Amino acid sequence: MPRPSRTTALLLASATALTLLGAADSSAQVRSSVREFGRTSVRSGIPVDAKRFAVTSPDLVNGGFPQSNWANAFGCDGGNRPLHLEWHGAPEGTRSFAVTMFDLDAPTGSGFWHWLSWDLPATTTALGDTPPPGTVSGTDDAGLRGYLGPCPPVGDRPHRYRITVYALDTPSLALPAETPPAVTAFTMSGHVLAYAQVTAVAAR
Repeated sequence: MPRPSRTTALLLASATALTLLGAADSSAQVRSSVREFGRTSVRSGIPVDAKRFAVTSPDLVNGGFPQSNWANAFGCDGGNRPLHLEWHGAPEGTRSFAVTMFDLDAPTGSGFWHWLSWDLPATTTALGDTPPPGTVSGTDDAGLRGYLGPCPPVGDRPHRYRITVYALDTPSLALPAETPPAVTAFTMSGHVLAYAQVTAVAAR
């Protein structure tokens, strides 16, 4: 049997290498898909042309929640104290603010709303334990009013909690506190002038 030419040998070697690389890529994709199994992207509900301003929380340490801000339900024994927030730089024309906290990684297929407050007066620049008069403390995805701290499942991937302050063009969303979170978020999306965000992570 004649020996293959040098050109043929190089082509065979290249084909073999590409096959092995393809197999490695496929294997990596399979491993990645296992890690990402069940993860679903959720739309932000914020217009693409919305402006940005700044928000900070003195409670968050290295991007994590102290025990006092964790939930006191679902197997967690935190203090469930609302995060303290401070913001500045909202645009002119802001007539009220809203604040939310959303778990992007909750194993629900649609995330999990932990905190929704709206109708904060336009003069508000901070939020603490007691919201200003007129604020509506909405209902979260657990059916509870007010703030619900993080409490991800034991052993799950670290969860990202997106805290958002919205500057709105209306003094009131005219929604009762019992409004489902998805309805509140949808209603709010039509009034967003600007927003500020900070993300914290929790795992156990």
